[in-house]
Amino acid sequence: MDHIRVTRRARTALAIAAGTALTAVAVQIPAQATATPAAHHGATAASINRHSSISVGAYDDTYYKDAEGKTGQALKDSLHRIISSTQTGKLTYSQVWDALKDTDQDPANSANVILLYTGRSQSKTANGSNPDEWNREHVWAKSHGDFGTDTGPGTDIHHLRPADVSVNSTRGNKDFDNGGTEVGEAPGNYTDDDSFEPRDEVKGDVARMILYMAVRYDGGDGFPDLEPNDQVGNGSQPHLGRLSVLKQWSKEDPPNAFEQHRNQVIFDKYQHNRNPFIDHPEWVDAIW
Repeated sequence: MDHIRVTRRARTALAIAAGTALTAVAVQIPAQATATPAAHHGATAASINRHSSISVGAYDDTYYKDAEGKTGQALKDSLHRIISSTQTGKLTYSQVWDALKDTDQDPANSANVILLYTGRSQSKTANGSNPDEWNREHVWAKSHGDFGTDTGPGTDIHHLRPADVSVNSTRGNKDFDNGGTEVGEAPGNYTDDDSFEPRDEVKGDVARMILYMAVRYDGGDGFPDLEPNDQVGNGSQPHLGRLSVLKQWSKEDPPNAFEQHRNQVIFDKYQHNRNPFIDHPEWVDAIW
């Protein structure tokens, strides 16, 4: 695990030193069709091509034009207006099932989805509430702000992901942080009494989903004002931590082609808004 972290940190540092933008890494998707752990470094060329990167800046002159050149609160406010101007979170909780079968489809097997924490490729029809099935994980735990599963943050598919039922239960509503005991059913994930650490391959994904939620839901429209903080044990408060760790994860695990493709599908077919931190991961530090 430590070796993977050092590798990612070194790669990020080299990219910054070279003055280049962080670009998508190779999509890390299992090639097998059965419900077995994903072989992230064995993705086929065909699967990569099917999920080719969305170029950074492709929407700068249109979608993001009002955010360009801004930082801090001004950037956050501008992005909030941009990503809140469409029908975000208008799916019913029941409709989320079918949306996730599309957004998280395994590019190597169209009958399967990729589960967030385990990385397992599993049949789309193996969803429900029984052990080893998959269900709908609220990455921003719905109890943090008590928004439930009504339309709005409760059904916003930018932070809803397929997850193994029992691993989802292990994560529960814990904040995110480093450390803990490895989760037996999901190697590479760690947990303790008040926090959960996802596997390295999706650490950045988790961070960018949390920060998207903080920008999208700011207390208007009858929704809670969601905001990350730098602590754990937030309970029912509309906060989720740790911010310093989430920022670190976003740098160490830049957006890959699977995450970018997911963002595009949500934009094109469902909510018609984007997660700006997938398109511009540098905006994380520009705001926080």
